[in-house]
Amino acid sequence: MDLVALRQERLKWLTWKNILPYQEAIKALPVYEEVEVKHGDRVEVQVPHLSPEQATQIEEIARLMKPWRKGPFQLGDLFIDSEWQSQIKYNLLEPHFDLKDKIVGDIGCNNGYYLFRMLSQKPKKLIGFDPSAIYYSQFQFINHFIKSDIVYELLGVEHVAFYEHKFDTLFCLGVLYHRSDPVAMLKSLFKGLNKGGELILDTFMIDGEEEMCLTPKDRYSKIPNIYFVPTVNALKNWCYRAGFESVEVLETMVTEANEQRKTEWIDTQSLEDFLDPEDSTKTVEGYPAPKRVYIKAIKSL
Repeated sequence: MDLVALRQERLKWLTWKNILPYQEAIKALPVYEEVEVKHGDRVEVQVPHLSPEQATQIEEIARLMKPWRKGPFQLGDLFIDSEWQSQIKYNLLEPHFDLKDKIVGDIGCNNGYYLFRMLSQKPKKLIGFDPSAIYYSQFQFINHFIKSDIVYELLGVEHVAFYEHKFDTLFCLGVLYHRSDPVAMLKSLFKGLNKGGELILDTFMIDGEEEMCLTPKDRYSKIPNIYFVPTVNALKNWCYRAGFESVEVLETMVTEANEQRKTEWIDTQSLEDFLDPEDSTKTVEGYPAPKRVYIKAIKSL
């Protein structure tokens, strides 16, 4: 696969009429010096001597780029209250990985919130994969202040196996259920890892000891591209078939309104609209409400 040609082709996406205003707005930002960055629950940027006009410019650009799905972010006095309180997931997973001096990839990285959080562990290299030009623009906007050396690729999970180098740790959070061939996706991730490498993944799950999965007819929680929702044992079997030596379940958790909810930064529906108004244990389609399983899968030495 010619990734160089593919990259050049996908960079053209940034000139699309709906994306170009984001790119022009980012280019119009001044260079900010002596910026202070905190990688806590909020990825926080404090810019000294920010004028009222500059603060207004920053807020206008941030609002232009809605919806903000992952976060939260703090830019000076501006709080970007994202739909997902992504610190809940990150803080759940952080005790289970050590990224120091490792080559790390985040597949489906959205605007890079998790990547910015990972900087504090001092990995050797951080690479995000996501084919969304909107999320890439959000990343560029935040990174304009942080000035990190994170690499953001407008590529998908299917390109990981063909990447220029392999990874010590791969994150793939909230992607698997969007793929019509989950085992093929897991094989791509497996091939992208160094020997002894680890995959940290989460996906929707259904309860049960059986090795089976839910296959929604049309939509699941109003989402059209949800193909398979497995039991934990079915997910483990997919990982084993992809080549992983061991699979550890880190946590299972029902998605609740404190983690995913409407805010002024999305202007669209969220979790409360996806659930049965008479029974929050079910989706509007009558399926079990969203529940996630978090795993760590290891590639043998």
